[in-house]
Amino acid sequence: MEHSDDNLAAFAEHGATPLPAATVEGHVERDGARIWYAAYGQGKPVILLHGGLGHSGNWGFQVPALLETGHRVILIDSRGHGRSSRDARPYSYELMAADVLAVMDKLELEKASFVGWSDGACIALVLASKAPERASGVFFFACNMDPSGTKEIEPSPVLDRCFARHSSDYRQLSATPDDFGAFVDAVSAMQRTEPNYTAADLGEIRVPVAIVQSENDEFIKYEHADYLAHSIPGAAFVLLADVSHFAPLQRPDRFNAALTAFLAALDDEPEGETQRSQ
Repeated sequence: MEHSDDNLAAFAEHGATPLPAATVEGHVERDGARIWYAAYGQGKPVILLHGGLGHSGNWGFQVPALLETGHRVILIDSRGHGRSSRDARPYSYELMAADVLAVMDKLELEKASFVGWSDGACIALVLASKAPERASGVFFFACNMDPSGTKEIEPSPVLDRCFARHSSDYRQLSATPDDFGAFVDAVSAMQRTEPNYTAADLGEIRVPVAIVQSENDEFIKYEHADYLAHSIPGAAFVLLADVSHFAPLQRPDRFNAALTAFLAALDDEPEGETQRSQ
């Protein structure tokens, strides 16, 4: 039976399903922050980048599915999120993309596939744009690449439940558990002004990309996702029916099917060595 949590009631109460035990776990010290990471399994590396205000535990339904398909899965808590710390400088997607590269260097990964959700999708595509030699491909779910792509937010019980879960998790995981309000303000300031990719910038991206949009996304315009797919050379467009911005939690089987199909297509493409010896 397909798992469903369309109204996020289960997520609000319990979070995503717990992550398995990590093969490797640690922190990378970089540019005023300690960036948490964990790695699971063996195989071609896939890096999962969570959404704004969340943390890597929100991928609990995706990690087992990727391990079953023979991938090595790497989770990273973005700067200031989850178990990762930050300094006082403003957030930027380029700064967080550089943090991801630092984790890849720590794990001696020459190249990986990226799966990004919301802010994590921005981070992944910025990284692929700036360091294409490190990216096998990008599964870009539920985000914009310029401010025109966002909707005006309409309050709803689903958003309230998600925000409450983020607040609870932050207090539990963060080294600064009392700073959630300042954290939200800092992330929101970045989201209001970044990213600012033009159609010409998107046209320079040269890695395989899937632009994945939910039918009922609360934040991202369908037209913007379609524009991204048409602006990035060779990009695919995938529409997930009957779900919203939180599809990985609401209908993980449906999300995972699209994700594993994308990765299977990447795995079928011959490429050079993706990983230095461990």
